[in-house]
Amino acid sequence: MPEAAALSRTRLARLISDGAVSREGAVLDDPKARVAEGDVIEIAVPEVVESHIAPEDLPLDVRYEDEDLIVVMKPAGMVVHPAPGTPSGTLVNALLHHFGGNLSGVGGVGRPGIVHRIDKDTSGLLVVAKSDRAHHGLAEQFAAHSVERVYQALVYGVPDPGDPRLRGVRGVSIEPGSVIKITSDLARHKTDRQRQAVFFGHGKHAITRVRVVVPFGTPPQVALVECRLETGRTHQIRVHLAHAGHGLIGDAVYGGRRKIAKGALPDVAMEAVDRFDRQALHAAVLGFTHPVTGDALRFEAEVPDDMADLIAALQVKDAP
Repeated sequence: MPEAAALSRTRLARLISDGAVSREGAVLDDPKARVAEGDVIEIAVPEVVESHIAPEDLPLDVRYEDEDLIVVMKPAGMVVHPAPGTPSGTLVNALLHHFGGNLSGVGGVGRPGIVHRIDKDTSGLLVVAKSDRAHHGLAEQFAAHSVERVYQALVYGVPDPGDPRLRGVRGVSIEPGSVIKITSDLARHKTDRQRQAVFFGHGKHAITRVRVVVPFGTPPQVALVECRLETGRTHQIRVHLAHAGHGLIGDAVYGGRRKIAKGALPDVAMEAVDRFDRQALHAAVLGFTHPVTGDALRFEAEVPDDMADLIAALQVKDAP
């Protein structure tokens, strides 16, 4: 295939099954059909069809955009893609309105190409493809784990590389620079299908690296940590930190509520921790190679107001 056609194997297989591929006027509808040197294969790529997803005029924080891709800052509370429980009000609905029909299409449909996602209650940076060529190139980078993804999170306790308990957790190892590496497989929880769980020898391979940025409290009870993803599995950071014994503040699914030592934090900080009603997780850095131009792109996004307020409260030294 000409590279400029930007047709993936999946797309080609669909075109074959749809009868859009022929040899000397005869339709080839069998993907296993043999071809010979000199055969001329014709592929009739249909016009892009409109997506069934409705455009919606929703606020959109665009950090970069060109004809092939767009980088946006997703707010906490917004779902990325429509699903049975959330048919509207998603990032894709907002993007379709933003593009206003000026979209070359992905997979033959006029829709944004979602190559990675962020949980509904996580904020941060996302890159979305606007064309097949960008979609394929970005997907390859995510599959190769070459995309830079750094998250900021607030967790209970302080992950200490010297802590014998932490060193004894299966899958945890310590790297230079006091970096905590968490390696496991992730798969659906055995009894709760809405959750992911840590396994070894079953599921999808996952690696998260964690570094403490700032501890809070006397003695330290909470920490701002930096998480770097080598892989990007569903709920990966949330599950891995909970597995290590340092669940995210506000994470009702994996974090729970940990008891903080009395007097270790001023009242204003304790109240802020108790009030925080989503997982304190933010996709702060996104870096990748532009799939068409080859340029190195890197974006940073400040934490949203709710996390900034929580950090400010944790920085208070004395109770009022």
